[in-house]
Amino acid sequence: MDRYAKLPQSPGITMFTSITDGLLCCLMGKTPNAVGPLESVESSDGFSFVEVKPGRVLRVKHLAPARPPGAEDAPQTAGVVRCKRRITVYRNGQMVIENLGDAVRADILHCQNGSEANGTMELEVSDAATPSANPPGPGPAKRRRRKPKKVVNVDCTKFITSCKGTHGDVVLFFIHGVGGSLDIWKEQLDFFTKLGYEVVAPDLAGHGCSSAPQIAAAYTFYALAEDMRAVFKRYARKRNILIGHSYGVSFCTFLAHEYPDLVHKVIMINGGGPTALEPSLCSIFNMPTCVLRCLSPCLAWSFLKAGFARQGTKEKQLLKEGNAFNVSSFVLRAMMSGQYWPEGDEVYHAELTVPVLLVHGMHDKFVPVEEDQRMAEILLIAFLKVIDEGSHMVMMECPETVNTLLHEFLLWEPEAVPAVDGTEAEKK
Repeated sequence: MDRYAKLPQSPGITMFTSITDGLLCCLMGKTPNAVGPLESVESSDGFSFVEVKPGRVLRVKHLAPARPPGAEDAPQTAGVVRCKRRITVYRNGQMVIENLGDAVRADILHCQNGSEANGTMELEVSDAATPSANPPGPGPAKRRRRKPKKVVNVDCTKFITSCKGTHGDVVLFFIHGVGGSLDIWKEQLDFFTKLGYEVVAPDLAGHGCSSAPQIAAAYTFYALAEDMRAVFKRYARKRNILIGHSYGVSFCTFLAHEYPDLVHKVIMINGGGPTALEPSLCSIFNMPTCVLRCLSPCLAWSFLKAGFARQGTKEKQLLKEGNAFNVSSFVLRAMMSGQYWPEGDEVYHAELTVPVLLVHGMHDKFVPVEEDQRMAEILLIAFLKVIDEGSHMVMMECPETVNTLLHEFLLWEPEAVPAVDGTEAEKK
């Protein structure tokens, strides 16, 4: 028996009470105390309760507009980009990225961060110092060739297209971060739904109206990532765009790495740098977990809320209406302690070939702009946009600006050019 499904009720009673609790959650904002196994239940306003594993149920908002026949047809033209690079990691921690091939062009890639498109980048991935090529000592210096610890070759062709709301093969996935819920995406969900896009936004476990297991193992990165995998596989179509905020960016990165042929574009909002997650130091909030454990729930919430916005009247009202912090102190501590993902290092991010838009609120007190700049340097196809008026909750504080940036990126496609071998670009 699954450890999350040990409830004394009979299956029929469990299903009835779970559905009732879910509907009460949507109507009154209450989080159900316990949720038992049930099939997916969908209401008329787009809310579904999806069981990702026995006893683990997530609230998901899924809105799919009705489309005329033929809307599933894919676009006839596509911009083709040859993604070719060599990533070399040396034993001293130095990482060298070589971008190869004529298709990686400066007018398409890295146009926002000034990186060289056809060249070599030398990046330090640890604090280890680079050894001198000429070691001190008597006699002539001998130049020794360093042996790499790891070499990763990326070589593929990406067909990047404009994604319009009229295209039936496009789905937008919105993933929130620690303490949030799908409600923080209200302005974005309304905006893109009106444009005809199909949208999917889940509540993470322990957040919003999803089930909240009282066991810390339920909130590790890997447990939450598998939840997002289940949601993605359930609703994914041919071209999927992932939009993540804060900790949610890590799950977008995970899915883009796992499903490179299905993830078409990624949008990272205040997600931070391309570093592996460690439980000893919370990379999302830059606050040690041991400090968080020492704080009382009230002090912890006060500390987090103080950093989530500039605390003007508008920001306070948005946080209150958005129900951004309606999670228990147990879930908060478990989420912070469970942020362990050693695979998600700079090499992992450098392997991504999906186009990425980075959105950063300049007044963010949790994520310095330098971290998003570092992310833009590491990624192969990246565009960085900084919003001067925003902070960590920039999509709630500046919804019009964020919606415009997101929509422009969805419509963006590189100019269709012949492939490097001289053949015509393939049609999608």
